[in-house]
Amino acid sequence: MEHTNQQTEKQDDAKKKKYLLLLLLLLLLAAGYVVYDHFFKTQEVPANIIAGDFLPDGKDASRMTEKEIAEFAQSNIDKSQFNMRIVSEATIDSTNMTGNLAIQNPPSNAQPVSVVVTIDETNEVVYNSGAIQPGEEIQTAKLEKELQPGDYPATATFKVYDPDSKKKQGEVQSVLTLMVQ
Repeated sequence: MEHTNQQTEKQDDAKKKKYLLLLLLLLLLAAGYVVYDHFFKTQEVPANIIAGDFLPDGKDASRMTEKEIAEFAQSNIDKSQFNMRIVSEATIDSTNMTGNLAIQNPPSNAQPVSVVVTIDETNEVVYNSGAIQPGEEIQTAKLEKELQPGDYPATATFKVYDPDSKKKQGEVQSVLTLMVQ
């Protein structure tokens, strides 16, 4: 019987140790939360909002002259305008597909362009100019596709690009006739 009492006492001691360990663990968790909450958790600070920020009185500004306003407006108009020049009838040599496909990007334009010529009936691209800067021209060109002798109604699409970003801004089209001889 003494052996059974010793076993019971050992079991009771083991239970007491488990409860003490559990209690110690809970205390450590609580202490850890308090430390975290006090030192590491960001505190919300209310923001001060000032309503009613008003335009201050004038100080150094003066009115632009009518001439300055007109020059500024004209400069913006000049930048936005685009003139295209291309022959209305291009004579093409059927032996080498070259001809007088005169295309100009006048110096008055502010934007570079590229020109794509397509045959109206088939919508096939027969010429692509590459970049043409303001003040540049193409006098003769070689078609990229062979065409049989005859007259071909075509469309020249001028693609207009921003000179700084090089992104396409728009398109303008012109009709022409390719006369292959």
